Amino acid sequence: MKHLLKCTAAIGALSLAMGAAQAQVNAVGEDERTALAGGLTGAESASWNMALEHNVPPIDAFFDERALFAPAQFMEAMRAAREAEERGEEASPPAFTPLAMANTDFAFQGDHVIMGNYHGFLVYNIAGDAPELVTAVVCPGGQGDVSVHGDLLFLSVEHNRARLDCGSEAAEGDVNPDRFRGIRIFDISDITAPRQVAAVQTCRGSHTHTLVPDPADANVIYVYNSGTQPVRSGDELEFCSDGQPGENPETSLYSIDIIRVPLDAPGTAELIDSPRIFADRETGEIAGLWLGGRMGVASQRTAQTNHCHDITVYPEIGIAGGACSGNGILLDITDPANPTRIAELFDPDMAYWHSATFNNEGDVVVFTDEWGGGTAARCRAEDPANWGANLIATIEDNVLRGQAFYKLPSIQGASENCVAHNGSLVPVPGRDIMVQSWYQGGISVMDFTDPQAPFEIAYFDRGPVDPDNLIVAGYWSSYWYNGRIYASEIARGLDVLRLEAGEHLSEAELAAAEAVMETQVNPQTQTRIVWEDSAVVAQAYLDQLARGESVEARLLERAGTEVSRWADGRMNRGNLRRLSRDLISAAADVEGRDGARLTALGELLGRVAG
Repeated sequence: MKHLLKCTAAIGALSLAMGAAQAQVNAVGEDERTALAGGLTGAESASWNMALEHNVPPIDAFFDERALFAPAQFMEAMRAAREAEERGEEASPPAFTPLAMANTDFAFQGDHVIMGNYHGFLVYNIAGDAPELVTAVVCPGGQGDVSVHGDLLFLSVEHNRARLDCGSEAAEGDVNPDRFRGIRIFDISDITAPRQVAAVQTCRGSHTHTLVPDPADANVIYVYNSGTQPVRSGDELEFCSDGQPGENPETSLYSIDIIRVPLDAPGTAELIDSPRIFADRETGEIAGLWLGGRMGVASQRTAQTNHCHDITVYPEIGIAGGACSGNGILLDITDPANPTRIAELFDPDMAYWHSATFNNEGDVVVFTDEWGGGTAARCRAEDPANWGANLIATIEDNVLRGQAFYKLPSIQGASENCVAHNGSLVPVPGRDIMVQSWYQGGISVMDFTDPQAPFEIAYFDRGPVDPDNLIVAGYWSSYWYNGRIYASEIARGLDVLRLEAGEHLSEAELAAAEAVMETQVNPQTQTRIVWEDSAVVAQAYLDQLARGESVEARLLERAGTEVSRWADGRMNRGNLRRLSRDLISAAADVEGRDGARLTALGELLGRVAG
C-alpha cells in the first residue's frame, strides 16, 4: 500500500509538470523513402534539399560482417547455445557481442573529425576534398562516445569485456581486476599516436558523457558521466552497491557522476561526486521523479528515472538539459561541481528520454524519445506518430512546458530500426533548425522556430541493410560542423552531406550558416552561435521577413535595396543608419519571431553603418 500511495503521489506531482505536447500528433505517411531498395552496399537512396558528398566505408579493423547485429537472430543463437550447454554439448554462441563494431558519436576539432565506435575510435582529416583516415585506435569497450578538449580526448566505456589496457581479450568473470568501465582519457597532442593517460572507473560504466568547463579555473574541466548499465559488484569496485533506495540508501542508482580533470595533470582525474539530482526537493527522497510504467491504458510503458542517458550543457547561460530515462530535466550548472535540478517534465508518450538540444537562445529544448532502444522498427505505419519522436519544450521562468511532437514524416519498413536519435543545430540566423539522425530512417532536418509547429525542410535516406531481416544500422549521429553535415552510419562508415537551398531555405540563409566556423565542437557542450555582421546575414533576415506578412512591403523593399548595395560594395552609411532606426522602430509593433528579426537586422545595420 505504501508503494501504491507513493506512485499515486508521484503521478499527481508529475502531471502538473506535463505540457500540451501529448495532445498533438503530426501526420506520418508514405513518400519516396518508404520502399527504397536495400543492401549493405549499393542500397537505393532518396534525398530532398540535401546531397551526399562522400561516403568513407569502414576499414577492415573496424568491420566484420559477422559483427552486424540482427536482434532476432542473435537471440535465437544465444538460446540455442544455452540449450546446448544444458545438454552438455559444445555451445556455439555468437562470435560478437551486439553492436561490437558499430560507429557511434562524434567530436570535432580543427580539421579533424573524431568518430567513436564500440571497438575504439577513428580520426579523419577533413581539410582536403574528401575525409582521410589519420588514426584508428582499437580499444574495445562499447558505446564509444567521444569528446575533445585541447590535447585530450575522452571516451565512454560501458561493457564488462573492456580492459584497463584497451586489450582485445575480454575481461571475463563476475569480478576481474583488469576490467574497466568508465571514462578513458587520451593524450592526442600527437594525433597520429593517441596515448591513454587516465581511466576513471565508475559503477555503471559510461554510456555517454559531457564536458563542462570550470568558469573560475581555466585549468579544470568537469565530466558529467551518465551510466546506464547494471551496477558493478562492490567486490570489484568498493564504492558500488545496487538496490532501490528504500532498501539501500547508498545505492549507485539515482545519480550521475562528476569527474574533475586538471588539464595540466589529466592523469590525476578523479570521480569527485555522484549527486542525487532526481531527489524530491521537499523530502530529499532519492527516487523523487518518475517511478516507471504506464500512466494510463493507452500510454507508453515508460522508463524509471534512475539515471540520465544524455546531458547537454549550455555553459554560457548556466543550464543543462538532462534526458533522464523517465523525465526531461533542467539543471543549474553555474557551479559545475554542484549541479542542481531546477525543473522537470514528464510526458506519458515518452518511453525513454534520450537526448536534449537547446536552441541558440536557450529558451527551447528538443528532447528525443528512444522508444525501442534504437534496435527496433518504430517508424512503421502502425506506430503512433508521437511515440519515438522529438518532444519540443519551451523554458519559461525555469519551467519546462511541452509544446509539440515531431516524428520522421515517412513510414519505414519492418526491417529498418528507426527512432529519434542524435542531432545538432544548423546555424541559420533568425531560425531554429536541427539536423538529426533516425537510424535507418535516415537524416531529417527539422525547423522548430515555432515550437508548436515543427516541420521538415530536408532529408537523406538509404534503403535497409537487409530488406528481409532487421539488422541494426543507419545513422547514429548527424551533426553540422563548419558548413557540412557529418553522419556516422553504424554499418556503412562516415558520410559527409551538404544542405541545398530550396523552398524552405534561401541561398542567403544557407550561406550564413556555412560561414560559421568553429575550432572545436562537442555536440553535448553547446556554445552560443555568433554570426559576423555581413550582407549575407542581413539578406537571410530579409528572406525570412519576406515569407511573412507582418512587415510593411515598402520597408522591406527599401532594406533590400540597401543590403544589395552593401553586398555590391556600394554601402551608403547614412541610409543604413536611418534604415536601422526605422527597422528597430517597426519591430515594436511586430510580435513573435519577425519582431526579433527586425530588431536583429536593424542592430546589425546600425553596427555596420557606425
